[in-house]
Amino acid sequence: MARDGDGPLIMEPGRRGASELPPELGEALRSGEFHQALRLAIAHRGLSLARLRAHLALRGVHIGQSTLSYWQRGLRQPEVPKALPAVRALESVLQLPADSLVVLIGPRTARPRGHQAAASFHDLRSGEMGAIVEQLMSDLGAPPTSRQSNSDLEMLSVHDQITIDEQKHQVKFRTRLVTRARRHGPDRYVAVYNGDPGCRIDDVELITAEGCRVGRIRRHPARETMATELLFDRKLAEGEIHVFCFEIHDNSAVTFPGYYRMLRDQCASYLLQLQFAPTAMPARITREVRARDDALPVEAEELPCDTGGVTSGYFRDTGPGLAGIAVEWN
Repeated sequence: MARDGDGPLIMEPGRRGASELPPELGEALRSGEFHQALRLAIAHRGLSLARLRAHLALRGVHIGQSTLSYWQRGLRQPEVPKALPAVRALESVLQLPADSLVVLIGPRTARPRGHQAAASFHDLRSGEMGAIVEQLMSDLGAPPTSRQSNSDLEMLSVHDQITIDEQKHQVKFRTRLVTRARRHGPDRYVAVYNGDPGCRIDDVELITAEGCRVGRIRRHPARETMATELLFDRKLAEGEIHVFCFEIHDNSAVTFPGYYRMLRDQCASYLLQLQFAPTAMPARITREVRARDDALPVEAEELPCDTGGVTSGYFRDTGPGLAGIAVEWN
């Protein structure tokens, strides 16, 4: 027997029959989807994701807590055959019949990047914000479901650079994106900017630098949100690489609390850099990954600042979710 923290004793699992499982979980294992069965099994055993991860580590399987969160929410699927040892270890820890989770991910090879549906704004944003963003996107002619907007572009690399002045205010936000067309035809990208509380969104300006030009703009002043259509000069061919960048000028004079990029799909490489004024350095800087904007971080790491006042947070193969840097001031 092994004790799971301060909770009940957890039997070291053997092969269990589905008849010993709750009916809902048994049905999910027979005919449901992987994420549904995994979520029900975790709830049945009463394990937190942190404790589940610890049990897996004892079996020699090291997997991120964020990955476990994505799997149980259906935002990402285990890749076969790479993830088979991890899935079988999950069956052991959760005391499930052998191969009961494996059969739900199927005997297929890993799917090409981008074939899995992106998360919606409702998946990642709390309260009414998801609906507000979707309305702005709809006003710009985005598809009826927000899972499809920007879905024709695979995010290979995103680089955000934010400059903060001596008054602790954001003065410049620059973004460079390296994308690849998943199919023939994409000719635009819709960028969404959420200002901090107190932001004067009507005064926020977006300026293109290369690879795109500004199209239509829609704003929601009450929630400090702006959606901007960035137009390319041609339709991209399938597989074509396209690089574009833009700057956002927000002079709202709000104390900078940090920044999180919302990633509705997996991004191969995301780099976020903050440039602070040497005379106004923060007390603490933390790199974080969150499954939703209202959730606790699934990854947190304190970051240093170099002698030039720059801190860098790098995220590899991250998303769906929010990735960013939290800033605390004296």
